[in-house]
Amino acid sequence: MDNTSWTSVSHFVLLGISTHSEEQIPLFLLFLLMYTISISGNFAIITLIISAPHLHTPMYLFLSNLALADICFTSTTVPKMLQNIFSPTKAISYVGCLAQTYFFICFAAMENFLLAAMAYDRYIAICHPFRYPVILTRVLCAQMVAMCHVLSHLHALLHTLLLGWLIFCADNRIPHFFCDLYPLMKISCTSTHLNTLMIHTEGVIVINGALALIIASYACIISAVLRIPSAKGKWRAFSTCGSHITVVATFYGTLTWVYFRPLSSYSATKGRIVTVMYTVVTPMVNPFIYSLRNEDVKGALRKRMNRIWTSFFR
Repeated sequence: MDNTSWTSVSHFVLLGISTHSEEQIPLFLLFLLMYTISISGNFAIITLIISAPHLHTPMYLFLSNLALADICFTSTTVPKMLQNIFSPTKAISYVGCLAQTYFFICFAAMENFLLAAMAYDRYIAICHPFRYPVILTRVLCAQMVAMCHVLSHLHALLHTLLLGWLIFCADNRIPHFFCDLYPLMKISCTSTHLNTLMIHTEGVIVINGALALIIASYACIISAVLRIPSAKGKWRAFSTCGSHITVVATFYGTLTWVYFRPLSSYSATKGRIVTVMYTVVTPMVNPFIYSLRNEDVKGALRKRMNRIWTSFFR
């Protein structure tokens, strides 16, 4: 007997961020604005990198894939949330819920792996600048990006399959704005021990493995920068890492807060607020972090805008 026949629910009800009717329109407008900014900003980063030949380097290959992951990451949850704000049922099908969980985990993991790849790129650029083109070849970069995609899908598949084995009985209301692991595990009427175990083992290995690579890369970077005699040289080296460090701190801080603690201590209210940070806010601000703190991106953006301005008024 397959697992879908064991569950008595054919759909779930996503309760959303707020159940107060007077807050629905402001929330809709706020998240629509943030989603529009996120999609536009990340799409602009991808377009800019493709159109500017001097940005065809490993760092910007990883950045363009990060922007694409952010677009997909946000699009997995926000459109359904916006639809449900004015929906009388706020329903999502059982299969649709599992699919949303799968893609949410997949693109979150992809961002995790890409941030690690970008840290490795900064390590090679600062610690081995003369060997940079030899070490980070086009082939190696393409292999690293492909590996990020493959590992992300395998990670998502594992947790979604385990979630699919859970049985849901009477309560099908999810106190969240999308189908996330912990809210679904909370309303299951069977043991979630295996699911929790996998989150705290395989999940920790995946997240902490990438984070360990990032920390090790920056430890080597700091050691190399401290050996630079001039203060200007030190600042120039550190300035190339500022954007990446900001994104890493935001992403891993919120991710750790939500998932890597006991299921019994999970709070739906706090979980929703923190989840908004890395599902909506972080993808929205990433393009601004990289464009405002990166001279190459700012220079390419100025040239692009001047070209558009000149052609418009020609």
